[in-house]
Amino acid sequence: MASETSVKPRKVAEKTAAKRVATKAAAPRKAAVKASDTLSASERIDRKIASLGDWRGERLAQIRALIHEVDPEVVEEWKWMGTPVWSNGGMYVLANAHKDKVKLTFFHGAQLADPKKFFNAGLDGGKWRATDLREGDKIDTAVLKALLREAIAYNTTHAVPKSRGSRSPVK
Repeated sequence: MASETSVKPRKVAEKTAAKRVATKAAAPRKAAVKASDTLSASERIDRKIASLGDWRGERLAQIRALIHEVDPEVVEEWKWMGTPVWSNGGMYVLANAHKDKVKLTFFHGAQLADPKKFFNAGLDGGKWRATDLREGDKIDTAVLKALLREAIAYNTTHAVPKSRGSRSPVK
């Protein structure tokens, strides 16, 4: 009988330990707040430009400066796990740095006049239009500024979805 009494406490201890583990696993965890979660969209874009450290960062900074020049009321946003987006009455343009290019995409680009053929990507789409800018490409700033103005005007005259997510008005 002595062996039965020694087995019982061990089983009870194992069950108690198993319950503790199960309770701990079932308890909701608090999400860890990352330093990047406290950054504004503008600060994230600053970091993105700095982290590229090559011609793509310079190009992204150039595009950003042109957007601010054309649209002093622009709202900078950070979407889709790392995409700078600019909006005014709705999103109108985004920029992504890829391995060999910076892609500038207009949300309603298919609705914009492009007589100078600035767009060179996404031409088959019914909504978006883009241009792929590669190292050494020159930007026709007058054409880009005209497209940005037209995109902003499109947002003010059409019912475009308003953005939700990481936003920050420009300082």
